Amino acid sequence: MILGIDLGTSMVKATAFDLDGRCLGSAARKTVLKYLGAGRVEQDYEFLVQQVGEVVRQVVAETGRTPQAIGITGQSDGLWLVDENGHATQDAVSWLDDRGNPFLQGWIDSGAFEAVFRRNGNAIFPGSHAPLIAAMGAQNPAALDRAHTVTYLKDAILQRLTGVRVTDASDTSLPFLDTRTRQYDPEIFRILGLEKYRRLLSPVMPSPGQAFPMTAAGSALTGLPEGIPVHAGPFDLPACAIGGGVRNVGDGLIIVGTTLACEVLVDQVRTDGDPVGMTLCMPEEGRWIRAMPATVGTASLDWVLGMIGADAKDVDGLLAQSRPGANGVAALPYFSATGERAPFVDVNARGMLTGLNTSTTRADLVRAVCESVAYAARHCIEAAGLTGNLYVCGGGSNSSTWSQMIADALQIPLHISPRPEVGARGAAMTAMRVVGIEFDADAWTRPEGVISPDKAMAAHYDRGFGLYKEMVAAARPLWHSPFRL
Repeated sequence: MILGIDLGTSMVKATAFDLDGRCLGSAARKTVLKYLGAGRVEQDYEFLVQQVGEVVRQVVAETGRTPQAIGITGQSDGLWLVDENGHATQDAVSWLDDRGNPFLQGWIDSGAFEAVFRRNGNAIFPGSHAPLIAAMGAQNPAALDRAHTVTYLKDAILQRLTGVRVTDASDTSLPFLDTRTRQYDPEIFRILGLEKYRRLLSPVMPSPGQAFPMTAAGSALTGLPEGIPVHAGPFDLPACAIGGGVRNVGDGLIIVGTTLACEVLVDQVRTDGDPVGMTLCMPEEGRWIRAMPATVGTASLDWVLGMIGADAKDVDGLLAQSRPGANGVAALPYFSATGERAPFVDVNARGMLTGLNTSTTRADLVRAVCESVAYAARHCIEAAGLTGNLYVCGGGSNSSTWSQMIADALQIPLHISPRPEVGARGAAMTAMRVVGIEFDADAWTRPEGVISPDKAMAAHYDRGFGLYKEMVAAARPLWHSPFRL
């Protein structure tokens, strides 16, 4: 049995797989995000550590098996400050936090933002390490002085289980890595004025990384025997590509999760073109994920559902009550306080609903937001450069109606990645490769089915996509208007 741990933004999960890729069991705990006001969002890292212990103990007890290896993936970015033993020195700053916005805007205005992209193909966003370190250094420098390491969540958990302080090339791709050599780029630290904080970052493991034996402390937390090999990486975007079936250059994946992550497997780092998106190192040398992780996604849908007093189980029913086009209602789904990061970067991006009238229904609002996310998926996957098969996963893909809408908006077949827990599956597959456990990758990633686009809807969604892009172009000057209140 192989165990995959996925440290998500909203859930911590542990999933057991047999060596043929069949899911044997899974356990989950809901995380707690602390919304502190003024755009501040934090998490209690020590509480997450305890949740990891709980889900591992539960899934092992339910399956009655001890894992041969453990793979860890999870949310990236944010600011996880720990001491030399991997214990929190304060609550973690979530990647959803917007305190880095003014620092990122300053780098955009000065040209530093584009200069970094021209070196490693990554567009910095407010919730990533660089803006948050800059904000912490300006607002609470003592917090950085107290920390031994500014780390990522999966790496912090690895340290608690194994005692080893390392990171991998996927998490560090943005913002400080030379994505070709897979080593930190001193020039990027200089461009951003963050040279003095280089000491806080963990060393980068050579790809595909290394597994480390579980220590007595890890055993006490999880109830597992000491010595079990534990591997951390890649983080959730590349891990989902692996577990979702992306195998060939040009293949892509849409993750309809908290964020809408659209990504394509590539064999070169491109630093020309518009400075948007991410270029993330895969475990294999010479392979990267070109990712457009928009801040829209199920978070946008959850917002509108909350506004009308509905929840996720009502989605398909509400969509059935409103015809395509939402009876004239259209939306821009940029409801995140950090703005948007793909396929354009704008810290001031905000959501919009238009076409409302006294006949507008709750169902129209839901359909308009769902359609806007589908258009954002088309916008992002085109920017990422899809040329091969396209896969889909994530909680939003559980809605058959919404998934069909996305296929129709793209006019591309969607191969349904194997469920459950695509990210944990990718982490488990990577751990097996590192440890040397043989397995059949085709069996592990065989699609559950294909959602074929309705050709009769092509013209409708082409028009809708055209309107969506017009709305984006019209809204961007308003987001920066001097008359904004």
